Amino acid sequence: MAILDKFSLKGRVAIVTAGAGPQFGQSVSAALAEAGATLITASRSLAANEEYAESLKALGYDAHGMAADICDPDSLRKMHRDVKQKFGKVDILVNSALTRDGHGGGFEEQTPETWKRSAEGDFAGLFLMCQLVIPDMVAQKKGSIINISSIYGVVSNDPTIYLGTTMKQPPSYTFVKAGMINFTRYLACYYGKQGVRANCISPGGYANDQPEPFVENYNQRCPIGRMLDHEDIKGAVVFLASDASEYVTGTNMMVDGGWTAL
Repeated sequence: MAILDKFSLKGRVAIVTAGAGPQFGQSVSAALAEAGATLITASRSLAANEEYAESLKALGYDAHGMAADICDPDSLRKMHRDVKQKFGKVDILVNSALTRDGHGGGFEEQTPETWKRSAEGDFAGLFLMCQLVIPDMVAQKKGSIINISSIYGVVSNDPTIYLGTTMKQPPSYTFVKAGMINFTRYLACYYGKQGVRANCISPGGYANDQPEPFVENYNQRCPIGRMLDHEDIKGAVVFLASDASEYVTGTNMMVDGGWTAL
């Protein structure tokens, strides 16, 4: 097979949780659709997912919006059943959703209840999504799971980049993202011989209208000199979803502009 053909996702069915989200979700969804996959984007707002899917359809891609709440196990099970009934299989799962209202405030402001809310979706929901689709992948002896982690799952946050702002990095976020990376390794080792690959992507900070002092501080520290934008994560997603990475599993790919190299 020619090397560029290995990147094609034609004939594959992909689910992206929070796939209509304005940050990583839309980037991931667009990348998979552009590579030829049948895309299902799912989160709490059915309207938002259908609207984003329609925008991709208008560009000629095969995209569908569904409702699913990462904090509601029954909602996740229903979405998975609907995908199986309509499309017959699941080849790719990208977990990019985070629980709602689960990561506000700094260390002093967060409470045990904050962490419980986070665990409801970020741990239990992530686990259940993997548990639902892995039997499909095992049955067909092929599948790719991609979990969207963060630089803050690898290194601690740098408090100096928040100087001049009221922004604070929530400790629950770091805890969740670090756990996601090792859970990915677990899946890779447990299911590798059954054809299922599991990998992480750890992006750097996403440009999202943050306060100017934060952006300046971030850009000064980052070796590439800017924050991540909509296009930067797309190549990594397609690589890990496709046959171009068929001998890659259990890895955490840094898409961080060199942040963790310092």
